[in-house]
Amino acid sequence: MTDAAYDALVVGAGHNGLACAAYLARSGRKVLVLEAAERPGGLAATREFADGFRVSAAAHLLNMLSPEVARDLALERHGLAYAARHLKTVVLPGDGRQLVIDGDRLEGASANDQAAFSEFQRQTQRFAKVLNRFCARPFPRLCERRGRDHRLLAKLAWDLRALGKADLRELLRIGAINIHDLAQERFDNPLLKAALGMDAVLGSHMGPRSPNTVYAYLHRHLNDGGQGPALVKGGMGALGDAFAAAAEAAGATIRYGARVAGIDLSDCRTVGVTLADGSALAAPLVASNADLASTFQLVGLLNLDAGFVRRVHNFRARGVTAKLHLALDGLPEFQDLSPADAGSRLLAAASMDGIEAAFNHAKYGECSPGPVMEISVPTVHDDSLAPPGKHVLSAVAQYAPYALKAGWQVGRETFMRACLARLEALAPGIGERVIAAELLTPPDLEAQFGLRGGHWHHGEIALDQALFTRPVPGANHYATPVPGLYLCGASAHPGGGLLGLAGRNAAKAILAGEAAA
Repeated sequence: MTDAAYDALVVGAGHNGLACAAYLARSGRKVLVLEAAERPGGLAATREFADGFRVSAAAHLLNMLSPEVARDLALERHGLAYAARHLKTVVLPGDGRQLVIDGDRLEGASANDQAAFSEFQRQTQRFAKVLNRFCARPFPRLCERRGRDHRLLAKLAWDLRALGKADLRELLRIGAINIHDLAQERFDNPLLKAALGMDAVLGSHMGPRSPNTVYAYLHRHLNDGGQGPALVKGGMGALGDAFAAAAEAAGATIRYGARVAGIDLSDCRTVGVTLADGSALAAPLVASNADLASTFQLVGLLNLDAGFVRRVHNFRARGVTAKLHLALDGLPEFQDLSPADAGSRLLAAASMDGIEAAFNHAKYGECSPGPVMEISVPTVHDDSLAPPGKHVLSAVAQYAPYALKAGWQVGRETFMRACLARLEALAPGIGERVIAAELLTPPDLEAQFGLRGGHWHHGEIALDQALFTRPVPGANHYATPVPGLYLCGASAHPGGGLLGLAGRNAAKAILAGEAAA
């Protein structure tokens, strides 16, 4: 049975899918978003994990949202609010020392490191602004003689030239190197180096010595202005709800509990989708917010060129990041940290070498016995997430490989114990405060959020998988080898993070393609 025709179907109500739907609907298209879950947002989700305790289930801090997307879709008018903004970052090695990063100001570092960091922040923000311009529009095709591509290339060249000779030379020098070497040459404080290393590797199958981690660091700081992340009021699900409200206000329809089982083709062209219940929906255009591999599984690999299938298979998306949630009967007491600063962004990392040592285990299919973590206690700023007097702790923990050699039936408890031991060293007595605990491994993230391989960014943020090469040749300008099928999720340019730009850029590419047809 075939349902009523639509101009466009969007597979997945993650924030990028909803952004794509909103922009398409604003242009007058009849758009239907199909979401397998019962709520929007994808990784931007809030849910209850213990009686009365709610948590941002995956992403828990917001620092990359595109201001243009937020403005275009009026996200604050649609319910997005902040419990706290410009959070400090506090590095806690567990030995009584600490380092506080507050914008470009350091506490606990030497005057030399302070001066070097101020200059580093200035330069990083200049680079990030240029990179953001690259990310805020579809990347031009480099081998085609079209006026639009020529204009985009001219804009890119102008943006780079505007950096000036010194900064452009430095960007070319450091763009593809590792964050370890860059930090070593600029700073002395090991905790400051650890903070930079964490920013470069969170969510990725990389260590500080891995190539491209400087690029990954710049990507993470695209839109934060160097001021630190924000905490969304009500948990990150409020961001997903705001995107959904914006899409519906623009005229799009969202259908929940609608799992797409296949993308339908006729004469090698997209004609709609088939749902898990067997019903079919017709549309000449499908935009997929699913990851790269999942999208083409829905198409059917036999319908694709063998060379393209090989490129999809080789796209690196090996998850190594787990999410830990704790329900606590009181505020944890971190060593030498004031209760007011307990609501900061806390990093459990002592040094670059410590992060690299943790990563070494993941290379061989093992969990790190000494995980590094990004920790948030959101209830310091938002008491709606827990019963009165209680608290929630949320931690992004690395390294926990998707393909664990021992298997996750065995490894789950082992990694949980390692994470709790690390927290106990930072906040003695926290174990006695735990009412309930939950660990989401990469396979759990795959099962709950549809992330193939459990990779938070739908694929590594590296130069060979970024800009005009993301995700793979043949699908690197949102359109795919299948006419009528587009990518609008984090697999596409500019990549992962709660940006919203992949969805917006995909919608613009779709509309530009229709105008040129």
